[in-house]
Amino acid sequence: MIAAACACFLTVGCSSSQQIKEEVPDRPPMVLYQETQAIIDTGDFTEAIKYLETMDARYPYGPLSEQIQLDLIYAYYKNGDNEKAIAACDDFIRTHPTHQNLDYVYYMRGLTNMQQDSDLLQTIFHIDRYDRDPAFSQTAFSDFNTLVSAYPDSVYAADAQARMIYLRDKLARHFVDVADYYYRRQAYIGAANRCKEILENFYETKYTEDALEIMIKSYHKLGLSELEERSREIMADNFPNNSYASKSAFR
Repeated sequence: MIAAACACFLTVGCSSSQQIKEEVPDRPPMVLYQETQAIIDTGDFTEAIKYLETMDARYPYGPLSEQIQLDLIYAYYKNGDNEKAIAACDDFIRTHPTHQNLDYVYYMRGLTNMQQDSDLLQTIFHIDRYDRDPAFSQTAFSDFNTLVSAYPDSVYAADAQARMIYLRDKLARHFVDVADYYYRRQAYIGAANRCKEILENFYETKYTEDALEIMIKSYHKLGLSELEERSREIMADNFPNNSYASKSAFR
């Protein structure tokens, strides 16, 4: 009975595999590629991925192979297959380190990492989630920074720059929230260190003032008068109207 069942499973498996192969017609590469582009235009990225993956397997060294790989990156991204999109980007960068479209690949890698950082509740209910792990935002920032630095004349550079500004603000807010969390729990060294990171890496954001406030308060609690005074001087130079710029802030 077991042998018969196994034979049955094997038969079904072979039949299913054959059916999948037959779902993508055996046509000349260019004809099939044009059909794939038509599918992409309809927004059916699941179907497009099936065609592109099949073409990538059938014609790994053909004249369309690199374009197929680039299209797969886009299709994975649009379909929400983030891990596959990142893997496809990494594979393309590794395989084609001097390709003329690497700026596009880094751009798509950044977009995909930003997409991975999105949250369903935030999207639907507009709930801020700055307590989330910022790893994807940091990686996306790095991707866009690579693009802007290595390919400043790229057609994607301006949008990448704008996204970097957004991500810088988002990361700064995250670290301010973490610093405030530490401060409220009397972990003053941790709070000060997070603020120092903001001043070093995100000083151009609107959260610099918040970071300086927490830093001054933390050093005051720790009794580190020299560091407190130095932080207050920075506050006075940049935000003279802030109450913590004055020595009388704790009186």
